[in-house]
This record gives sequence, structure tokens and C-alpha cells, in this order.
Amino acid sequence: MFPTINDVLYIQVAGTDHADEHFEFKSRIAEEDSQNFLIEIPMSQTSGQLKKLFLGEELSIFFMSEGGIKNYFNTHVTGFKEDVLRMVRIHKPVPDSISKIQRRNFLRVQANLEIAVKYGLNESRFVAETHDIGGGGVSFQTQGSHHLEEGESLSCWILVPYKNGTQEHVPFQSEIVRIQQMENGRRLIMLKYEKIADQERQKLIKYCFERQLEFRGR
Repeated sequence: MFPTINDVLYIQVAGTDHADEHFEFKSRIAEEDSQNFLIEIPMSQTSGQLKKLFLGEELSIFFMSEGGIKNYFNTHVTGFKEDVLRMVRIHKPVPDSISKIQRRNFLRVQANLEIAVKYGLNESRFVAETHDIGGGGVSFQTQGSHHLEEGESLSCWILVPYKNGTQEHVPFQSEIVRIQQMENGRRLIMLKYEKIADQERQKLIKYCFERQLEFRGR
């Protein structure tokens, strides 16, 4: 079931990790086309302040259907429309992707990028390769020789290349949320961002947006 014009949307922005009662912002669908919803600028449910969104930013959303059922989907910002009031254009989800179960993870793209990691009291360091990346977190593969544990904090930076040939080093603090043993003997380390500057997060989201467009163009 799709939301329709005038439906209220409850929104989390990539990087938050709250239960559904803490969806911080709400908006309303004002218009739609074949590919997108046009929504009002999201407003904080606590402060009433408007939330500025950026191109490519990842959002987790729910809307209410008949009987008070919450319907969840993930999407991203595809553009803006200047009218009497500015509106945000978000990508329509595939109908089958709308679920009554909350998706705690934001959209991610597969990407093999260089990630440098510093961990432990001795500040041990190593370089690895990412498996996927998104606005809310990243995962990478590593050998078992690195003694990492779930819940551990890491200091990292990622080398991010863009389509125009430029590169950025993006630093952040992260927490290991899960470690998965792989068949090839390596381990998949899944991180969520603990501390990351807004401008640094936007660099990652910009990269993800470029990758999404690349995948769709294939």
C-alpha cells in the first residue's frame, strides 16, 4: 500500500538509531509523480524547527494506514522544488519494499573502498576494504588476526572517490554492532557511526547517491 497525497510521514534521517517512537521529524505529501513524492520540509516533532535535507540523503519513513498500522520504507532525497513553499523530492519505494516491520538499517551500496582503522588502548592500526557503505554505517572485511569485539569503538577514515575524479578522506568514530564469520576465513565487521561531522556524512551520502545512479544506469 502506497501513501497518498496529504498523508503524514514520520521520518528518521540517516545516522540515527532510535526505536520507532523516536522518529524525530514529520512531513506531509504535497504532490507526486511517477517516480517521486514531493513532501513539505520536515519539522521536528519536539522543537517545531524545520530540518534541512540534502541531495542523496537517506531517510527511513513510516506512515499510518487504516487501523493505525505503521508502514515502513527506506528512501533518499532526489531533489527539490521551489514553489510558494520549498518542497523535497523523495524517491518512491518499490511497493513490495513497504513493510509493517521497521527496517533499522538505512539504504547502503556495495563499495570496495580503502578504510583505515585505529583501535584498542595501544591504538593499533590497519587498512582494510569496505564491503558496503551508507549514511548510517559501513562494513568491512578483515583477517582474524585483528582482535575486534562487538561494542568496541573504532577511529576510522575512508578514502572516497567521486565520478569527477576527486577524492576525499572522511574521518569518523564508530561502534562495532556485529561481527560475522565468513566462509573464506575472514570476518565481516559491521559499524554504525558514533561521531561524524555533518559535512563528512554528506560526502559519504554523495558517494552513495552516485553509486545508486550508476547501478540504475546499468
